[in-house]
Amino acid sequence: MQIDVVCDDKYGGEAYAKLFENIIGDIGKSFMIVKARLVLKPEVPLFVFSVILKNAPGCKVMSDAASFRQEGDELYVSISNERYAPDVLSNLWKAYGRPNVDQQTRFDLVVRGAKQEDVESMVISTGEEAIEEILGAFWRALPEGIRVREAMIDGKVMTVIATEEIMVKELKEQGMQVHADMIKEGEVIPDV
Repeated sequence: MQIDVVCDDKYGGEAYAKLFENIIGDIGKSFMIVKARLVLKPEVPLFVFSVILKNAPGCKVMSDAASFRQEGDELYVSISNERYAPDVLSNLWKAYGRPNVDQQTRFDLVVRGAKQEDVESMVISTGEEAIEEILGAFWRALPEGIRVREAMIDGKVMTVIATEEIMVKELKEQGMQVHADMIKEGEVIPDV
């Protein structure tokens, strides 16, 4: 993840970039982010955090993360996308019960009583969770006392504008400009 920092204080900017990188890493979302831009103006105060995601978060179903083979009453599931392994397993447990889900290896499962057509279309991730987690990371990275926040999400770009008390027009416009610039930059980055 590339992090650009716009800040008058070189050392403060570097420290904030490291903090931001650590927080995003702690929630396990670094792989989703291509680029981040942090605009830090503590004297105003104005903080703008904007990221370009590899692709827009969307709904994922079981067939996006696993392949299937039906043999009688048993469905063999082979997880092909490790990132969704916990979601696949927990959804199968929820739908069929733990006793009916046999985990043979880390990525190979046998589900008794399951039909392939039913399991393939099960939703394992709505994309909303990822957005909420990234926004939560933005909130954690903001300094204490920064209470007025506005989030903007357009496709692959997420931006938060934050200030201390009142979001005046000029501050909002600065944040919206960062958001617009990131949208333009994101257009030349292909979805992964």
